[in-house]
Amino acid sequence: MGAGIAQVAAAAGHPVKLLDQRPDAAERAVAGVRAQFRKMADKGKLSAADADAASARLTAVSSLSDLADAGLVIEAIVENLDAKQTLYRDLEALVRDDCVLATNTSSISVTAIGAALKRPQRLAGLHFFNPAPLMALVEVVSGLATDPEVAQTLLLTAQAWGKKPVHAKSTPGFIVNRVARPYYAEALRVLGEGGADAATVDACCREAGGFRMGPFELMDMIGHDVNLAVTRSVWQAFFNDPRFLPSLIQQELVDAGFLGKKTGRGFYDYRADAPRPQPATEPAHPVSGDIVIHGDSPAALALAARLQAQGLVITTSAAQGELVAEVGGAHLFVTDGRTATRRAAETGVPNVVLMDLALDYRQTTRLAVSVADSCPAASAAQAMGVLQSAGIAVSRVGDLPGLVLMRTVAMLANEAADAVNQGVCDAASVDVAMRQGVNYPCGPLAWADAMGLPTVNRVLCNLGLTYGEDRYRVSPLIQHKVFSGKNFHG
Repeated sequence: MGAGIAQVAAAAGHPVKLLDQRPDAAERAVAGVRAQFRKMADKGKLSAADADAASARLTAVSSLSDLADAGLVIEAIVENLDAKQTLYRDLEALVRDDCVLATNTSSISVTAIGAALKRPQRLAGLHFFNPAPLMALVEVVSGLATDPEVAQTLLLTAQAWGKKPVHAKSTPGFIVNRVARPYYAEALRVLGEGGADAATVDACCREAGGFRMGPFELMDMIGHDVNLAVTRSVWQAFFNDPRFLPSLIQQELVDAGFLGKKTGRGFYDYRADAPRPQPATEPAHPVSGDIVIHGDSPAALALAARLQAQGLVITTSAAQGELVAEVGGAHLFVTDGRTATRRAAETGVPNVVLMDLALDYRQTTRLAVSVADSCPAASAAQAMGVLQSAGIAVSRVGDLPGLVLMRTVAMLANEAADAVNQGVCDAASVDVAMRQGVNYPCGPLAWADAMGLPTVNRVLCNLGLTYGEDRYRVSPLIQHKVFSGKNFHG
């Protein structure tokens, strides 16, 4: 990470010194960055003269005293509070009074790090995402004592380096590592309850949600030791809040040494001869009954258009509550956080089939579906056949509350809203952070606005009723927005 940050700074025109306590590590880092500049020049991304100039700005140094003239020092050492505090005490005695100190910590409190300094106001977080030269997001994190001018200086510096900085208050996980927890947690719960396997959950998140990677393949890539450590850190920092509770499933993987790609095994087997698991996909179900599309919800309009594009005859009807379609006696709804069986019992409609959320129902290639226990198999097949006739692969999952994507997005939005409610950042920043930092297809609060905040609220409430856990408590800010009739954006 340190070498990547040095590359960014040198490319932006700054003389950069690299220091590492490991013998020859700084020299190797300088050589590696210079090699990157040459590659960029070879590919035409940088002129040869600019590559040479950037390379010349890099210097390897051997002691802290070599940093005495620095205007900005960025620390990217081991994630250990004692180690960081020791380093900053030593730095403070060497650098000039106007030198800004920045920590690249991803999870340790900036306030706690700064407590070791005589002048903690000069310290802020400057959290890059890996790889630093490619990832646009930088979290600028203010500790309790951070001078606002220092934070602003770092924001402007990151902007000048071509990054997209967002400002956050020092809180466990800052923005990204906090808000992202539900992406993993809800997938792990679905798996733990036997609702769907890893490949199916991943496929639904990619194909219906537009995520670049599903949660299980992403955890495999990150490394389960790393991902679990971050989750445990955030959980403990929030005094064991159940919203961040670590997963026993992931702990088992760590205990077994199945850490993901780097060890060849995680949720998936990466050995050369291992087959890649495929998502559960329903066989084709022919549609024999009349198809009636109800109302003008995004799901209904998209389904009608896709069926008509395939040459199928449909009938449109006025809205009947949240009903999307009827076929073969089945009633097709978008999940609202209840199980299909519970919804059937509470509404008196036995033949309930639920479909999952999609980022864009007009484009999605897969949807998770669940079926009420009271729905005959023939009716369920007809409902799934309608989706298949619209060009949508169907993954039938267990009768889960909130299915796969709906519960995940609702919880992401909930955590994002809580971060805003607690003054960690504003709504625009959290959406930028999740798009730029972890490549989400949409900011969670913008997605919540598009879904309708009453829908998000209802899904979360129903999840809470099902599980009876504080984990699914609704953010006060979402409740406030619902009562006021306002969105997060506009």
